Amino acid sequence: MRSTKTVSKTVALELYADVVCPWCWIGDRRLFAALETVRAELPDVEFDLMWRPFQLDPTVPAEGRDWNEVVEQKFGGALRAQPMFERVAGAGVGDGLHFAFDKLTRASNTVKAHALVVHAQQTQHNPWPLVEALFAAYFEHGQDIGDDEVLVRLATECGLDAQVVRDQLAAGTHHVDVLQSQREAARLGIQGVPLLVLDGRFGVSGAQPTELFAEALRRAATE
Repeated sequence: MRSTKTVSKTVALELYADVVCPWCWIGDRRLFAALETVRAELPDVEFDLMWRPFQLDPTVPAEGRDWNEVVEQKFGGALRAQPMFERVAGAGVGDGLHFAFDKLTRASNTVKAHALVVHAQQTQHNPWPLVEALFAAYFEHGQDIGDDEVLVRLATECGLDAQVVRDQLAAGTHHVDVLQSQREAARLGIQGVPLLVLDGRFGVSGAQPTELFAEALRRAATE
């Protein structure tokens, strides 16, 4: 049955993020909580949310990088990194997120993961279950989301066809979309994520509190 909902306005939302960015997972959860609130307040407004790939570190090799090496080079070792990891984990508790940084063994290259999200977005029109699955696989379970078998399993659990996913990964079908998104982010001056762009008019940077996201959504819907 076709929806009889009357739409007075459609607000285009673009979320630039990376699936190995802990603050992006937190920001994603808070944004969806804000969307739930504002959609209830403004039922005649359609919010069209799109995932925009952004690689925090495009230099990570395809096979990934040893996590301990990354911690040493980027944070100055495990002792210096631990307080930061604890701060991130603490920030996610209120949003129902569990970070297990101690389970990480590899820093994943995210080109293939982003490409699968793009595929889900173009075919299912709802990439968010896969986005959530990728975040959880990496941060909660310490899985390498640059590994083909991990990606096939996660994608099929989210309703994608296993053989199609394997073919897409082998062909690099959507890699150009990932690169184009990265270039667009650079054009817009985006240097860090998460960043939410609302109707191409203004942006909200960082994993802001849910109410701040809600205020931005209301502004985009009513101005």
